[in-house]
This record gives sequence, structure tokens and C-alpha cells, in this order.
Amino acid sequence: MLSNKRIQELELVMEFEKVEECFKEVISWIENVGKKRLKETINLDDSLEMLLQAQKQFKEFDLVASEYCRRGQEALKKMNQWEDFSFVDVHSYRVKLQTYGDQLEEFCTQLDETRHRVCETVRLYEFFDKVRQGICCTEKGVKS
Repeated sequence: MLSNKRIQELELVMEFEKVEECFKEVISWIENVGKKRLKETINLDDSLEMLLQAQKQFKEFDLVASEYCRRGQEALKKMNQWEDFSFVDVHSYRVKLQTYGDQLEEFCTQLDETRHRVCETVRLYEFFDKVRQGICCTEKGVKS
């Protein structure tokens, strides 16, 4: 039984190393690219045309960022089996995994919030543009 327990433990460590490589890649991208791009979308332009261009660029970024989030979440799911083991030796791996998971969750949440904010800002600007056009048409009609 002790031998089987030790083999399971080694298998989990080997699995963790594979998952950790995936997480390192995901977290590296988040730190070096993802967070910087999210910060760029904090100040959205004042014209509808520029805002639509920013939305298009964000959508392209969002596709890539969502793929990294998905890969990280899949890696987390693979490691859910760790919850069934109470080995003292794997505690440090669980701590690392939790840290990666927290970083991933924070970024994915920020991505969702930014996606929503960009979409709502575009909708608001489109509404104001329609109102502005309506006022202009009304003013032209009154002047005629």
C-alpha cells in the first residue's frame, strides 16, 4: 500500500510538472501582454469612430486572451484530482496551483469586465450619436 501511495504521489508530481509548464506560459502571457493590453483600454477615445476602432482591436485581443484563459482553466481541471489526495508531500504543489489559479481568475475577471465596459461604452456612444443626429435633423426642419 505504501508503495502504491508513493507511485500515485510520483505520478501526480509528474502531472503537475506538465500542468505547471502550461501555467507558466499562460501566466507569462498574462503578465507580459494581457495586463498591458487591458490597461490600454482604460481610456477609451471620445469619438464614436475611434471607439469602434478600439472595440475592433479589443475583440481581436479578446479572442487570444480568452484562449489563454481557456487553456489555464483546462489545466486547473486536470489538477482537480489533487483534492482527493491528502499527502503532505504535495502541499507545496497545491499552494503553487492555487497561486496560478488566483492569477488566472483575476485576469479572466478583468477581461470579462473590460469586454462588458467596451461594449456598453460603444452602445452609449451609438445612442448619443443617434440622439445628436436626431437633434440636428430636428433643428434643420425647424429652420426650414
